[in-house]
Amino acid sequence: MGGNKKKPTQSNTSKNQDNKETKKEDSKKSSSKNQQKQKLSVLIEENQGMKAINSMKAITTHGLARTLGVKISVANNFIKNLENKNIVKNIGGYSGHRVYQNEK
Repeated sequence: MGGNKKKPTQSNTSKNQDNKETKKEDSKKSSSKNQQKQKLSVLIEENQGMKAINSMKAITTHGLARTLGVKISVANNFIKNLENKNIVKNIGGYSGHRVYQNEK
């Protein structure tokens, strides 16, 4: 019913050992990359951010992030700070996708 099983040859076992060694080396490389990562803090300068906001009709976090070339979380933090200072106000949006407008 089952038939004869194929027995591993010498070349197959050496390939398996080589694969195990390369996997160990890859894991060592990835762990060294994790150690080299640093926490980078990117901030938007006030005048650069205001210049970008003044040129936008509808201010969104995604649009500001794309314009300034920063992450969305950084742009969101900048807009929240401006909202606390009453420079921009929330005029609409839904589910975290807010639309803001200049107070001027």
